[in-house]
Amino acid sequence: MVITKYSLIGAVLQSYPSAEVCLKEMGMHCTSCHMSLKETLEQACMVHGIDVEELVSKLDKHING
Repeated sequence: MVITKYSLIGAVLQSYPSAEVCLKEMGMHCTSCHMSLKETLEQACMVHGIDVEELVSKLDKHING
């Protein structure tokens, strides 16, 4: 799975459960939120005031080493 700002949080977590660590480190504790199933990384970052490109990069490094 290629992670982009358009990736759904729920899909990322389903494919890579350990990605929860990256989300929480960035201040996104929405992993148990019902909105995470339908919300993109970009949408969640806008709500939480987080740089989406930084999060995507962090997730990519976590997943792909």
